[in-house]
Amino acid sequence: MNRRSALKNIGLGSILLSPSFGFSKTATASAPVLRIAHLTDVHLKDDFDAPAKYVKCLHHVQQQSPKADLILNGGDIVFDMNKEQLSAIEGQWKLTHRILKEECSIPLHYCLGNHDIWWDENNKGQTIYGKKYALDQLQLSKPYYSFMKNGWKFIVLDSVHLDIDQTWYIGKLGEEQFLWLEKELQQTQADTPVLIMSHIPILTATLMIEDDIVNKWEMLGGDMHTDTAKIIKLFYQHPNVKLCLSGHIHLRDKVTYNDVTYICNGAVSGAWWKGNKRETAPGYGLIDLYADGRFEERYVNY
Repeated sequence: MNRRSALKNIGLGSILLSPSFGFSKTATASAPVLRIAHLTDVHLKDDFDAPAKYVKCLHHVQQQSPKADLILNGGDIVFDMNKEQLSAIEGQWKLTHRILKEECSIPLHYCLGNHDIWWDENNKGQTIYGKKYALDQLQLSKPYYSFMKNGWKFIVLDSVHLDIDQTWYIGKLGEEQFLWLEKELQQTQADTPVLIMSHIPILTATLMIEDDIVNKWEMLGGDMHTDTAKIIKLFYQHPNVKLCLSGHIHLRDKVTYNDVTYICNGAVSGAWWKGNKRETAPGYGLIDLYADGRFEERYVNY
């Protein structure tokens, strides 16, 4: 089976796998209504020279011309909260707040990553168990929400949930959040373009990049949404859903399916502050949004 046939058979209209994409050539002379920077998987802690590198990234974003109007942080904000000591967790968040206060003048919106959640099955009785600690740090009442900006609707999803054994995570929305998303899209005017952000990818081709594949791939529920088909079916009913951003994998890819573009951007931290993750260098996404739902985007190695 040749490559063209293989792609056709798995139903992906187009897949682009590359650490770097330039802006598309389809833009018209009309000006963008909004420029956003997508920073994900910062994994900040006071080690690996991470604070200085994060500051360098933030300065790089703010030196773009035109300047970004908004930063979308795709989760894994701090290095790791899973089963960590409270003192370590507090240190990571204090460092995050200090750097952003001193080094970033662009408004931010966040979603939670799996490393922003305190899961320790031996301490479920503590008030910070689960997502509450991170939500309090970010001054969010819920881990999923929406907002409007310059004619675009942004929907931020909570894609990280406990698996059935209650000790690790899986990518999904859950029934309550899915019904909320369905209602959000129903109540959005059909001519209002929609951008979705999740931590775990809704759809990605990065999971097919392995070294030792013989004749099949294994895709784990913690690496991509397990309710992908259900979400894609919902998006198909709402053609104004234009772009879905995610991170989590620390690799960069771009998948277009049913006229929705799914971009998994590389990590600000790269391979957890130890260089590139495979062929994807540390970086962030830069996206120009147009009033008619078009967008131009590229991945920036800072």
